[in-house]
Amino acid sequence: MIAYARDRRRFLLFGRPRQVDPETHRHRAEVLLESLLTLGPTFIKLGQLLSTRPDVLPPSYIDVLAALQDEVPPAEWEGAKAVLEDELGPVDENFAEFETEAISGASLGQVYRARLDSETESSRSATDAGRAVAVKIRRPEIESLVEADLRVVRWSLPILLYFVGESRAFSLENLADEFAKTIREEMNYEREATMLQEIRQNFDGDDRFVIPDVIESHSGPRVLTMEYIEGTKINNVDELERKGIDRTQVAEDLQRSYLQMIIDDGVFHADPHPGNLAVTDEGQVVFYDFGMSGRVDEFIQQKIVEFYIAVANQDIDAILDALTEIGTLSPDADRAVMAEVMELAIQDARGEDIEQYRVNQIIGQIEDSIYEFPFRLPKNLALVLRVATVVEGVCVTLDPEFDFIDTATSYLTEQGYREESIRKYLEQSGQQLRRTGESLTRLAPKTERTLDRLERDDQFIRIGVEDSNGVFTTLAKRLIYGLLLTMSLFSMGVLYALEAPEASVAAAVFSALVVIQLYRSFRKPRSTRVRPQFTRQNLRQRRDEE
Repeated sequence: MIAYARDRRRFLLFGRPRQVDPETHRHRAEVLLESLLTLGPTFIKLGQLLSTRPDVLPPSYIDVLAALQDEVPPAEWEGAKAVLEDELGPVDENFAEFETEAISGASLGQVYRARLDSETESSRSATDAGRAVAVKIRRPEIESLVEADLRVVRWSLPILLYFVGESRAFSLENLADEFAKTIREEMNYEREATMLQEIRQNFDGDDRFVIPDVIESHSGPRVLTMEYIEGTKINNVDELERKGIDRTQVAEDLQRSYLQMIIDDGVFHADPHPGNLAVTDEGQVVFYDFGMSGRVDEFIQQKIVEFYIAVANQDIDAILDALTEIGTLSPDADRAVMAEVMELAIQDARGEDIEQYRVNQIIGQIEDSIYEFPFRLPKNLALVLRVATVVEGVCVTLDPEFDFIDTATSYLTEQGYREESIRKYLEQSGQQLRRTGESLTRLAPKTERTLDRLERDDQFIRIGVEDSNGVFTTLAKRLIYGLLLTMSLFSMGVLYALEAPEASVAAAVFSALVVIQLYRSFRKPRSTRVRPQFTRQNLRQRRDEE
Protein backbone atom coordinates (compact mmCIF):
# COMPACT_ATOMS: atom_id res chain seq x y z
CA MET A 1 0.00 0.00 0.00
CA ILE A 2 2.85 2.39 0.84
CA ALA A 3 4.67 1.68 -2.44
CA TYR A 4 1.49 2.11 -4.48
CA ALA A 5 0.65 5.34 -2.60
CA ARG A 6 4.15 6.75 -3.27
CA ASP A 7 3.62 6.20 -7.00
CA ARG A 8 0.53 8.39 -6.81
CA ARG A 9 1.95 11.06 -4.43
CA ARG A 10 5.69 11.48 -4.15
CA PHE A 11 5.56 12.27 -0.42
CA LEU A 12 2.58 9.99 0.43
CA LEU A 13 0.29 12.81 1.57
CA PHE A 14 1.17 15.35 -1.12
CA GLY A 15 3.36 15.88 -4.17
CA ARG A 16 3.19 15.03 -7.85
CA PRO A 17 2.94 11.43 -9.14
CA ARG A 18 6.22 9.60 -9.74
CA GLN A 19 7.24 8.12 -13.07
CA VAL A 20 7.39 4.36 -12.46
CA ASP A 21 8.48 1.96 -15.19
CA PRO A 22 6.37 -1.18 -15.94
CA GLU A 23 9.10 -3.48 -14.56
CA THR A 24 8.85 -1.84 -11.13
CA HIS A 25 5.06 -2.08 -11.22
CA ARG A 26 5.35 -5.75 -12.15
CA HIS A 27 7.82 -6.47 -9.32
CA ARG A 28 5.49 -4.84 -6.80
CA ALA A 29 2.56 -6.78 -8.20
CA GLU A 30 4.52 -10.04 -7.75
CA VAL A 31 5.23 -9.09 -4.11
CA LEU A 32 1.50 -8.42 -3.66
CA LEU A 33 0.71 -11.81 -5.26
CA GLU A 34 2.99 -13.62 -2.77
CA SER A 35 1.42 -11.69 0.11
CA LEU A 36 -2.09 -12.66 -0.97
CA LEU A 37 -1.11 -16.33 -1.26
CA THR A 38 0.43 -16.19 2.22
CA LEU A 39 -2.58 -14.47 3.77
CA GLY A 40 -4.86 -17.33 2.73
CA PRO A 41 -8.15 -18.10 0.96
CA THR A 42 -10.02 -14.83 1.58
CA PHE A 43 -7.22 -12.67 0.21
CA ILE A 44 -6.67 -15.07 -2.69
CA LYS A 45 -10.32 -14.46 -3.57
CA LEU A 46 -9.77 -10.71 -3.20
CA GLY A 47 -6.81 -10.97 -5.58
CA GLN A 48 -8.96 -12.83 -8.11
CA LEU A 49 -11.52 -10.05 -7.95
CA LEU A 50 -8.86 -7.33 -8.26
CA SER A 51 -7.44 -9.08 -11.34
CA THR A 52 -10.62 -8.13 -13.23
CA ARG A 53 -10.79 -4.51 -12.01
CA PRO A 54 -8.72 -2.18 -14.24
CA ASP A 55 -10.59 0.71 -12.62
CA VAL A 56 -8.73 -0.01 -9.36
CA LEU A 57 -5.23 -1.29 -10.29
CA PRO A 58 -2.72 -0.53 -13.09
CA PRO A 59 -2.41 -3.01 -16.02
CA SER A 60 0.84 -4.54 -14.67
CA TYR A 61 -0.92 -5.58 -11.46
CA ILE A 62 -3.87 -6.99 -13.44
CA ASP A 63 -1.57 -9.19 -15.55
CA VAL A 64 0.27 -10.63 -12.51
CA LEU A 65 -2.82 -11.18 -10.35
CA ALA A 66 -4.49 -13.09 -13.20
CA ALA A 67 -2.33 -16.05 -12.10
CA LEU A 68 -4.58 -16.42 -9.06
CA GLN A 69 -7.44 -17.62 -11.26
CA ASP A 70 -6.11 -21.18 -11.41
CA GLU A 71 -2.98 -21.47 -9.27
CA VAL A 72 -4.59 -22.03 -5.86
CA PRO A 73 -3.19 -24.88 -3.72
CA PRO A 74 -5.91 -27.28 -2.43
CA ALA A 75 -6.46 -28.01 1.26
CA GLU A 76 -5.30 -31.28 2.84
CA TRP A 77 -7.62 -34.26 2.18
CA GLU A 78 -8.11 -35.04 5.87
CA GLY A 79 -9.69 -31.65 6.52
CA ALA A 80 -11.89 -31.90 3.42
CA LYS A 81 -12.92 -35.45 4.39
CA ALA A 82 -14.08 -34.22 7.81
CA VAL A 83 -16.34 -31.62 6.16
CA LEU A 84 -17.68 -34.18 3.67
CA GLU A 85 -18.52 -36.79 6.29
CA ASP A 86 -20.05 -34.19 8.58
CA GLU A 87 -22.47 -33.28 5.76
CA LEU A 88 -23.19 -36.68 4.14
CA GLY A 89 -21.85 -39.39 6.43
CA PRO A 90 -19.00 -41.85 5.79
CA VAL A 91 -17.39 -41.58 2.36
CA ASP A 92 -17.46 -45.36 1.76
CA GLU A 93 -21.22 -45.49 2.32
CA ASN A 94 -22.01 -42.73 -0.17
CA PHE A 95 -19.49 -43.25 -2.94
CA ALA A 96 -18.27 -46.35 -4.74
CA GLU A 97 -15.01 -44.57 -5.62
CA PHE A 98 -13.49 -41.32 -4.37
CA GLU A 99 -10.19 -39.87 -5.60
CA THR A 100 -8.56 -38.07 -2.67
CA GLU A 101 -6.41 -35.84 -4.86
CA ALA A 102 -8.29 -32.66 -5.82
CA ILE A 103 -8.77 -32.06 -9.54
CA SER A 104 -9.32 -28.34 -8.91
CA GLY A 105 -8.28 -26.10 -6.02
CA ALA A 106 -10.32 -22.94 -5.47
CA SER A 107 -9.90 -20.25 -2.83
CA LEU A 108 -12.96 -21.35 -0.83
CA GLY A 109 -13.20 -25.02 -1.72
CA GLN A 110 -11.80 -27.80 -3.86
CA VAL A 111 -13.26 -30.32 -6.27
CA TYR A 112 -12.74 -34.09 -6.22
CA ARG A 113 -13.70 -36.75 -8.72
CA ALA A 114 -15.84 -39.66 -7.49
CA ARG A 115 -18.39 -42.29 -8.51
CA LEU A 116 -21.73 -42.83 -6.79
CA ASP A 117 -22.39 -46.10 -4.99
CA SER A 118 -24.88 -48.17 -7.01
CA GLU A 119 -25.59 -50.49 -4.04
CA THR A 120 -27.05 -47.80 -1.78
CA GLU A 121 -29.29 -46.10 -4.30
CA SER A 122 -32.60 -47.66 -3.23
CA SER A 123 -33.78 -44.40 -1.69
CA ARG A 124 -32.25 -42.25 -4.39
CA SER A 125 -32.69 -41.68 -8.11
CA ALA A 126 -31.87 -44.81 -10.07
CA THR A 127 -30.38 -42.69 -12.87
CA ASP A 128 -27.65 -41.46 -10.46
CA ALA A 129 -26.43 -44.95 -9.53
CA GLY A 130 -22.82 -45.56 -10.52
CA ARG A 131 -22.59 -42.09 -12.05
CA ALA A 132 -19.26 -40.22 -12.36
CA VAL A 133 -19.52 -37.03 -10.32
CA ALA A 134 -17.52 -33.98 -9.25
CA VAL A 135 -17.73 -33.25 -5.51
CA LYS A 136 -17.10 -29.68 -4.40
CA ILE A 137 -16.17 -29.41 -0.70
CA ARG A 138 -15.87 -26.19 1.25
CA ARG A 139 -12.48 -25.62 2.88
CA PRO A 140 -12.41 -26.67 6.57
CA GLU A 141 -13.15 -23.91 9.11
CA ILE A 142 -13.30 -21.34 6.33
CA GLU A 143 -16.34 -19.47 7.72
CA SER A 144 -14.64 -17.95 10.81
CA LEU A 145 -11.49 -17.20 8.83
CA VAL A 146 -13.44 -15.34 6.13
CA GLU A 147 -15.36 -13.26 8.68
CA ALA A 148 -12.13 -12.27 10.45
CA ASP A 149 -10.49 -11.35 7.13
CA LEU A 150 -13.53 -9.31 6.05
CA ARG A 151 -13.20 -7.29 9.25
CA VAL A 152 -9.57 -6.58 8.35
CA VAL A 153 -10.59 -5.44 4.85
CA ARG A 154 -13.36 -3.24 6.26
CA TRP A 155 -11.04 -1.61 8.85
CA SER A 156 -8.26 -1.08 6.30
CA LEU A 157 -10.48 0.52 3.67
CA PRO A 158 -10.66 4.07 5.17
CA ILE A 159 -6.84 4.19 5.23
CA LEU A 160 -6.59 3.09 1.60
CA LEU A 161 -9.27 5.54 0.42
CA TYR A 162 -7.16 8.44 1.67
CA PHE A 163 -4.48 7.66 -0.93
CA VAL A 164 -6.70 7.43 -4.00
CA GLY A 165 -8.80 9.85 -6.05
CA GLU A 166 -12.53 10.34 -5.69
CA SER A 167 -13.57 8.06 -8.57
CA ARG A 168 -11.18 5.26 -7.55
CA ALA A 169 -12.50 5.61 -4.00
CA PHE A 170 -16.01 5.13 -5.43
CA SER A 171 -14.88 1.92 -7.14
CA LEU A 172 -12.98 0.68 -4.08
CA GLU A 173 -15.93 1.16 -1.73
CA ASN A 174 -18.18 -0.71 -4.14
CA LEU A 175 -15.51 -3.39 -4.55
CA ALA A 176 -15.39 -3.93 -0.77
CA ASP A 177 -19.17 -4.25 -0.53
CA GLU A 178 -19.29 -6.50 -3.58
CA PHE A 179 -16.46 -8.68 -2.25
CA ALA A 180 -18.13 -9.25 1.14
CA LYS A 181 -21.45 -10.10 -0.50
CA THR A 182 -19.90 -12.33 -3.17
CA ILE A 183 -17.65 -14.34 -0.87
CA ARG A 184 -20.53 -15.09 1.53
CA GLU A 185 -22.70 -16.20 -1.38
CA GLU A 186 -19.92 -18.42 -2.71
CA MET A 187 -19.66 -20.25 0.61
CA ASN A 188 -23.36 -21.13 0.41
CA TYR A 189 -23.47 -24.22 -1.80
CA GLU A 190 -27.24 -24.45 -1.56
CA ARG A 191 -27.50 -21.06 -3.27
CA GLU A 192 -24.99 -22.20 -5.91
CA ALA A 193 -27.09 -25.31 -6.61
CA THR A 194 -30.21 -23.15 -7.03
CA MET A 195 -28.49 -20.75 -9.45
CA LEU A 196 -26.95 -23.65 -11.38
CA GLN A 197 -30.31 -25.37 -11.82
CA GLU A 198 -31.99 -22.12 -12.92
CA ILE A 199 -29.33 -21.36 -15.54
CA ARG A 200 -29.37 -25.00 -16.68
CA GLN A 201 -33.13 -24.78 -17.18
CA ASN A 202 -32.74 -21.57 -19.22
CA PHE A 203 -30.45 -23.44 -21.65
CA ASP A 204 -32.57 -26.59 -21.70
CA GLY A 205 -32.78 -27.90 -25.26
CA ASP A 206 -29.82 -25.87 -26.55
CA ASP A 207 -27.21 -28.46 -27.53
CA ARG A 208 -24.45 -25.85 -27.91
CA PHE A 209 -23.97 -25.73 -24.14
CA VAL A 210 -23.51 -28.29 -21.37
CA ILE A 211 -24.25 -27.44 -17.73
CA PRO A 212 -23.75 -30.19 -15.12
CA ASP A 213 -26.75 -31.50 -13.21
CA VAL A 214 -26.88 -31.31 -9.41
CA ILE A 215 -27.05 -34.58 -7.43
CA GLU A 216 -29.31 -33.33 -4.63
CA SER A 217 -29.04 -36.53 -2.57
CA HIS A 218 -25.29 -35.93 -2.15
CA SER A 219 -25.37 -32.16 -1.66
CA GLY A 220 -25.73 -29.77 1.29
CA PRO A 221 -24.68 -26.31 2.55
CA ARG A 222 -20.96 -27.24 2.47
CA VAL A 223 -20.89 -30.01 -0.17
CA LEU A 224 -22.12 -29.83 -3.76
CA THR A 225 -22.13 -32.96 -5.92
CA MET A 226 -22.59 -32.50 -9.67
CA GLU A 227 -22.40 -34.69 -12.72
CA TYR A 228 -18.85 -34.96 -13.99
CA ILE A 229 -18.36 -33.64 -17.53
CA GLU A 230 -15.02 -33.93 -19.26
CA GLY A 231 -13.76 -31.31 -21.67
CA THR A 232 -10.71 -29.52 -23.00
CA LYS A 233 -9.84 -26.32 -21.18
CA ILE A 234 -11.16 -23.48 -23.32
CA ASN A 235 -7.83 -21.65 -23.60
CA ASN A 236 -5.92 -24.80 -24.63
CA VAL A 237 -5.89 -23.63 -28.24
CA ASP A 238 -3.42 -26.26 -29.50
CA GLU A 239 -5.53 -29.16 -28.18
CA LEU A 240 -8.74 -27.67 -29.63
CA GLU A 241 -6.97 -27.28 -32.96
CA ARG A 242 -5.74 -30.88 -32.82
CA LYS A 243 -9.29 -32.11 -32.23
CA GLY A 244 -10.56 -30.12 -35.21
CA ILE A 245 -12.89 -27.89 -33.17
CA ASP A 246 -13.98 -24.61 -34.80
CA ARG A 247 -12.58 -22.08 -32.33
CA THR A 248 -14.39 -19.13 -33.93
CA GLN A 249 -17.72 -20.92 -33.49
CA VAL A 250 -16.88 -21.69 -29.87
CA ALA A 251 -16.11 -17.99 -29.25
CA GLU A 252 -19.38 -16.96 -30.91
CA ASP A 253 -21.37 -19.50 -28.88
CA LEU A 254 -19.70 -18.31 -25.67
CA GLN A 255 -20.53 -14.67 -26.31
CA ARG A 256 -24.11 -15.49 -27.31
CA SER A 257 -24.58 -17.51 -24.12
CA TYR A 258 -23.64 -14.52 -21.96
CA LEU A 259 -25.77 -12.14 -24.03
CA GLN A 260 -28.72 -14.46 -23.39
CA MET A 261 -27.97 -14.82 -19.66
CA ILE A 262 -27.55 -11.09 -19.05
CA ILE A 263 -30.05 -9.52 -21.49
CA ASP A 264 -32.82 -12.12 -21.64
CA ASP A 265 -32.65 -14.39 -18.58
CA GLY A 266 -31.47 -11.93 -15.94
CA VAL A 267 -29.38 -14.59 -14.17
CA PHE A 268 -25.80 -15.38 -15.21
CA HIS A 269 -22.62 -17.33 -14.49
CA ALA A 270 -20.25 -14.61 -13.26
CA ASP A 271 -16.86 -16.33 -13.24
CA PRO A 272 -16.01 -17.22 -16.86
CA HIS A 273 -12.24 -17.46 -16.53
CA PRO A 274 -10.60 -20.35 -18.45
CA GLY A 275 -10.53 -22.62 -15.39
CA ASN A 276 -14.34 -22.62 -15.35
CA LEU A 277 -14.92 -23.15 -19.07
CA ALA A 278 -14.23 -26.20 -21.23
CA VAL A 279 -15.12 -27.57 -24.66
CA THR A 280 -16.35 -31.09 -25.38
CA ASP A 281 -15.08 -33.11 -28.34
CA GLU A 282 -18.33 -32.14 -30.13
CA GLY A 283 -17.55 -28.41 -29.71
CA GLN A 284 -20.05 -27.74 -26.90
CA VAL A 285 -19.19 -25.15 -24.26
CA VAL A 286 -19.11 -26.55 -20.70
CA PHE A 287 -19.66 -24.29 -17.68
CA TYR A 288 -18.21 -25.13 -14.25
CA ASP A 289 -18.39 -23.48 -10.81
CA PHE A 290 -21.51 -21.36 -10.34
CA GLY A 291 -20.45 -20.08 -6.90
CA MET A 292 -20.00 -16.61 -8.37
CA SER A 293 -23.26 -15.89 -10.15
CA GLY A 294 -25.58 -12.92 -10.21
CA ARG A 295 -28.85 -11.36 -11.30
CA VAL A 296 -29.54 -8.32 -13.48
CA ASP A 297 -32.48 -6.01 -12.89
CA GLU A 298 -34.65 -4.74 -15.76
CA PHE A 299 -33.15 -1.23 -15.76
CA ILE A 300 -29.61 -2.56 -16.24
CA GLN A 301 -30.84 -5.00 -18.92
CA GLN A 302 -32.47 -2.12 -20.83
CA LYS A 303 -29.37 0.06 -20.62
CA ILE A 304 -27.11 -2.80 -21.74
CA VAL A 305 -29.35 -3.31 -24.78
CA GLU A 306 -29.15 0.43 -25.54
CA PHE A 307 -25.37 0.28 -25.21
CA TYR A 308 -25.02 -2.70 -27.56
CA ILE A 309 -27.37 -1.12 -30.12
CA ALA A 310 -25.34 2.10 -29.99
CA VAL A 311 -22.15 0.06 -30.52
CA ALA A 312 -23.77 -1.83 -33.42
CA ASN A 313 -24.74 1.51 -35.00
CA GLN A 314 -21.33 2.99 -34.11
CA ASP A 315 -23.18 5.93 -32.54
CA ILE A 316 -20.48 7.32 -30.22
CA ASP A 317 -22.75 9.89 -28.55
CA ALA A 318 -25.34 7.21 -27.76
CA ILE A 319 -22.60 4.97 -26.33
CA LEU A 320 -21.39 7.72 -23.99
CA ASP A 321 -24.99 8.57 -23.02
CA ALA A 322 -25.69 4.92 -22.16
CA LEU A 323 -22.50 4.62 -20.09
CA THR A 324 -23.34 7.85 -18.24
CA GLU A 325 -26.96 6.84 -17.54
CA ILE A 326 -25.90 3.44 -16.27
CA GLY A 327 -23.42 5.11 -13.90
CA THR A 328 -20.23 3.70 -15.45
CA LEU A 329 -18.88 6.90 -17.01
CA SER A 330 -18.50 10.00 -14.85
CA PRO A 331 -20.67 12.91 -16.10
CA ASP A 332 -17.60 15.15 -15.64
CA ALA A 333 -15.45 13.15 -18.09
CA ASP A 334 -14.20 14.92 -21.22
CA ARG A 335 -16.64 13.64 -23.86
CA ALA A 336 -14.40 14.62 -26.78
CA VAL A 337 -11.50 12.52 -25.48
CA MET A 338 -13.75 9.64 -24.43
CA ALA A 339 -15.35 9.68 -27.91
CA GLU A 340 -11.93 9.06 -29.44
CA VAL A 341 -11.25 6.26 -26.95
CA MET A 342 -14.58 4.64 -27.92
CA GLU A 343 -13.77 4.92 -31.62
CA LEU A 344 -10.50 3.04 -31.06
CA ALA A 345 -12.26 0.48 -28.86
CA ILE A 346 -14.81 -0.21 -31.62
CA GLN A 347 -12.00 -0.53 -34.17
CA ASP A 348 -10.27 -3.01 -31.89
CA ALA A 349 -13.46 -4.98 -31.25
CA ARG A 350 -13.90 -5.34 -35.00
CA GLY A 351 -10.37 -6.71 -35.29
CA GLU A 352 -9.09 -3.71 -37.26
CA ASP A 353 -5.49 -2.57 -36.94
CA ILE A 354 -4.93 0.48 -34.73
CA GLU A 355 -2.04 2.79 -35.50
CA GLN A 356 0.20 3.13 -32.45
CA TYR A 357 0.54 6.87 -32.96
CA ARG A 358 -3.23 7.26 -32.47
CA VAL A 359 -3.07 5.33 -29.19
CA ASN A 360 -0.16 7.49 -28.01
CA GLN A 361 -2.00 10.65 -29.07
CA ILE A 362 -5.08 9.71 -27.07
CA ILE A 363 -2.97 8.76 -24.05
CA GLY A 364 -1.49 12.25 -24.17
CA GLN A 365 -4.94 13.82 -24.37
CA ILE A 366 -6.15 11.77 -21.42
CA GLU A 367 -3.16 12.69 -19.28
CA ASP A 368 -3.59 16.37 -20.14
CA SER A 369 -7.34 16.73 -19.80
CA ILE A 370 -8.83 14.06 -17.50
CA TYR A 371 -7.89 14.68 -13.92
CA GLU A 372 -10.20 12.15 -12.33
CA PHE A 373 -10.50 8.54 -13.39
CA PRO A 374 -13.50 8.68 -15.76
CA PHE A 375 -14.77 5.13 -15.32
CA ARG A 376 -16.36 3.72 -12.18
CA LEU A 377 -18.31 0.60 -11.33
CA PRO A 378 -21.67 0.80 -9.55
CA LYS A 379 -22.58 -2.12 -7.30
CA ASN A 380 -25.35 -3.42 -9.56
CA LEU A 381 -23.04 -3.48 -12.58
CA ALA A 382 -19.72 -4.67 -11.22
CA LEU A 383 -20.29 -8.40 -11.87
CA VAL A 384 -21.71 -7.71 -15.35
CA LEU A 385 -18.65 -5.70 -16.39
CA ARG A 386 -16.37 -8.31 -14.85
CA VAL A 387 -18.04 -10.94 -17.05
CA ALA A 388 -17.76 -8.78 -20.17
CA THR A 389 -14.03 -8.21 -19.59
CA VAL A 390 -13.17 -11.85 -18.91
CA VAL A 391 -15.32 -13.22 -21.76
CA GLU A 392 -13.64 -10.81 -24.17
CA GLY A 393 -10.23 -12.13 -23.14
CA VAL A 394 -11.32 -15.76 -23.61
CA CYS A 395 -12.84 -15.05 -27.04
CA VAL A 396 -9.73 -13.23 -28.26
CA THR A 397 -7.62 -16.17 -27.08
CA LEU A 398 -9.80 -18.53 -29.13
CA ASP A 399 -9.80 -16.28 -32.20
CA PRO A 400 -7.68 -13.10 -32.31
CA GLU A 401 -9.84 -11.79 -35.19
CA PHE A 402 -13.19 -12.50 -33.54
CA ASP A 403 -15.77 -9.74 -34.24
CA PHE A 404 -17.67 -8.99 -31.02
CA ILE A 405 -19.81 -6.29 -32.59
CA ASP A 406 -20.97 -8.49 -35.47
CA THR A 407 -22.00 -11.28 -33.07
CA ALA A 408 -23.79 -8.87 -30.70
CA THR A 409 -25.53 -7.15 -33.63
CA SER A 410 -26.74 -10.48 -35.03
CA TYR A 411 -28.05 -11.52 -31.62
CA LEU A 412 -29.89 -8.23 -31.04
CA THR A 413 -31.42 -8.42 -34.53
CA GLU A 414 -32.53 -12.05 -34.10
CA GLN A 415 -34.15 -11.25 -30.75
CA GLY A 416 -35.95 -8.18 -32.15
CA TYR A 417 -34.16 -5.63 -29.96
CA ARG A 418 -33.02 -3.47 -32.87
CA GLU A 419 -36.54 -3.33 -34.35
CA GLU A 420 -37.90 -2.36 -30.94
CA SER A 421 -35.23 0.33 -30.66
CA ILE A 422 -36.16 1.78 -34.07
CA ARG A 423 -39.86 1.73 -33.16
CA LYS A 424 -39.20 3.59 -29.90
CA TYR A 425 -37.01 6.09 -31.74
CA LEU A 426 -39.79 6.81 -34.25
CA GLU A 427 -42.33 7.18 -31.44
CA GLN A 428 -40.08 9.59 -29.56
CA SER A 429 -39.36 11.54 -32.75
CA GLY A 430 -43.11 11.85 -33.43
CA GLN A 431 -43.74 13.09 -29.89
CA GLN A 432 -40.88 15.56 -30.23
CA LEU A 433 -42.30 16.92 -33.51
CA ARG A 434 -45.72 17.33 -31.90
CA ARG A 435 -44.23 19.21 -28.93
CA THR A 436 -42.18 21.36 -31.32
CA GLY A 437 -45.35 22.28 -33.25
CA GLU A 438 -47.14 23.19 -30.02
CA SER A 439 -44.20 25.35 -28.94
CA LEU A 440 -44.16 27.19 -32.28
CA THR A 441 -47.84 28.11 -31.92
CA ARG A 442 -47.10 29.67 -28.51
CA LEU A 443 -43.93 31.44 -29.65
CA ALA A 444 -45.50 34.37 -31.57
CA PRO A 445 -47.65 35.75 -28.67
CA LYS A 446 -44.71 35.45 -26.25
CA THR A 447 -42.40 37.26 -28.66
CA GLU A 448 -44.92 40.09 -29.11
CA ARG A 449 -45.29 40.53 -25.32
CA THR A 450 -41.49 40.62 -24.88
CA LEU A 451 -41.08 43.29 -27.60
CA ASP A 452 -43.82 45.40 -26.00
CA ARG A 453 -42.03 45.29 -22.61
CA LEU A 454 -38.71 46.23 -24.25
CA GLU A 455 -40.39 49.20 -25.92
CA ARG A 456 -41.70 50.35 -22.51
CA ASP A 457 -38.25 49.83 -20.88
CA ASP A 458 -39.96 47.35 -18.57
CA GLN A 459 -37.77 44.29 -19.29
CA PHE A 460 -35.39 42.96 -16.63
CA ILE A 461 -32.68 40.32 -17.13
CA ARG A 462 -31.49 38.21 -14.17
CA ILE A 463 -27.98 36.76 -14.55
CA GLY A 464 -26.54 34.01 -12.37
CA VAL A 465 -22.89 32.96 -12.42
CA GLU A 466 -22.24 29.23 -12.21
CA ASP A 467 -18.86 28.33 -10.76
CA SER A 468 -18.75 24.53 -11.09
CA ASN A 469 -14.92 24.53 -11.12
CA GLY A 470 -14.68 26.59 -7.90
CA VAL A 471 -12.76 29.49 -9.50
CA PHE A 472 -14.12 32.07 -7.05
CA THR A 473 -13.46 29.76 -4.10
CA THR A 474 -9.86 29.24 -5.22
CA LEU A 475 -9.39 32.99 -5.73
CA ALA A 476 -10.76 33.71 -2.24
CA LYS A 477 -8.39 31.11 -0.71
CA ARG A 478 -5.41 32.68 -2.48
CA LEU A 479 -6.33 36.15 -1.23
CA ILE A 480 -6.68 34.86 2.34
CA TYR A 481 -3.38 32.95 2.11
CA GLY A 482 -1.71 36.09 0.74
CA LEU A 483 -3.04 38.25 3.57
CA LEU A 484 -2.00 35.66 6.18
CA LEU A 485 1.47 35.42 4.64
CA THR A 486 1.90 39.20 4.66
CA MET A 487 0.72 39.39 8.25
CA SER A 488 2.97 36.54 9.44
CA LEU A 489 6.07 37.92 7.67
CA PHE A 490 5.43 41.37 9.17
CA SER A 491 4.90 39.80 12.61
CA MET A 492 8.09 37.76 12.27
CA GLY A 493 10.10 40.93 11.49
CA VAL A 494 8.58 42.89 14.38
CA LEU A 495 9.09 40.05 16.87
CA TYR A 496 12.70 39.57 15.74
CA ALA A 497 13.31 43.31 16.17
CA LEU A 498 11.81 43.14 19.66
CA GLU A 499 14.27 40.32 20.51
CA ALA A 500 11.59 37.62 20.92
CA PRO A 501 13.29 34.70 19.09
CA GLU A 502 10.85 32.00 20.16
CA ALA A 503 7.85 33.98 18.95
CA SER A 504 9.60 34.93 15.69
CA VAL A 505 10.40 31.21 15.02
CA ALA A 506 6.73 30.34 15.55
CA ALA A 507 5.79 33.08 13.09
CA ALA A 508 8.35 31.70 10.61
CA VAL A 509 6.88 28.18 10.88
CA PHE A 510 3.39 29.58 10.35
CA SER A 511 4.68 31.52 7.32
CA ALA A 512 6.20 28.33 5.86
CA LEU A 513 2.87 26.48 6.24
CA VAL A 514 1.02 29.32 4.53
CA VAL A 515 3.56 29.32 1.68
CA ILE A 516 3.00 25.57 1.15
CA GLN A 517 -0.78 26.02 1.04
CA LEU A 518 -0.44 28.98 -1.33
CA TYR A 519 1.86 26.96 -3.61
CA ARG A 520 -0.57 24.02 -3.66
CA SER A 521 -3.46 26.33 -4.63
CA PHE A 522 -1.57 27.30 -7.81
CA ARG A 523 -0.77 23.73 -8.85
CA LYS A 524 -2.77 22.09 -11.63
CA PRO A 525 -4.92 19.06 -10.79
CA ARG A 526 -3.01 15.78 -10.83
CA SER A 527 -3.52 13.47 -13.79
CA THR A 528 -4.24 9.80 -13.05
CA ARG A 529 -2.35 8.72 -16.18
CA VAL A 530 -5.21 6.60 -17.42
CA ARG A 531 -4.28 4.42 -20.38
CA PRO A 532 -6.97 2.95 -22.59
CA GLN A 533 -6.68 -0.84 -22.73
CA PHE A 534 -7.44 -2.60 -26.01
CA THR A 535 -7.35 -6.37 -25.77
CA ARG A 536 -6.22 -7.12 -29.33
CA GLN A 537 -3.70 -4.28 -29.29
CA ASN A 538 -2.13 -5.65 -26.08
CA LEU A 539 -2.19 -9.18 -27.50
CA ARG A 540 -0.29 -8.05 -30.61
CA GLN A 541 2.26 -6.19 -28.50
CA ARG A 542 2.86 -9.29 -26.33
CA ARG A 543 3.33 -11.41 -29.47
CA ASP A 544 5.81 -8.87 -30.88
CA GLU A 545 7.74 -8.94 -27.59
CA GLU A 546 7.82 -12.76 -27.65
